Amino acid sequence: MFTRIDHVGIAVRDLDTSIAWYETTFGLTVAAREVNEEQGVREAMLFVAEAAPGGSYVQLLEPIRDDSPVGKFLARNGEGVHHVGYGVDDVEGALAAIAGQGVRLVDKRPRHGSMGASIAFLHPKDTGGVLTELVQQASPGAM
Repeated sequence: MFTRIDHVGIAVRDLDTSIAWYETTFGLTVAAREVNEEQGVREAMLFVAEAAPGGSYVQLLEPIRDDSPVGKFLARNGEGVHHVGYGVDDVEGALAAIAGQGVRLVDKRPRHGSMGASIAFLHPKDTGGVLTELVQQASPGAM
């Protein structure tokens, strides 16, 4: 079902400072930056590897509202790993299969994610305490 580790999402207080640190310290480069109003974050996807298909990333997430999921996470836990995103070929099919195994879904239907992807989250209480994201990449040219 999972095709790769798509990204690791990291909650940060200052996106620009964190981007600079990852660029300087690890040599990562920004693949995309965007604001996701629905999820209440400014975010950046930084390339770790560009291996086919799709590569892998570090996703830096800065809340734009204190009441956003990432804002609440930062208030409780401070900066750090927020979630792990796994690549899937068919996010709707993966949701159905995982729900059939008794795993609770945060998202019953896919929604818009970074770089035009279709995403959905699984409940961390059913995934070993790890917020888990399913990521179906956008079709080429769909962004």
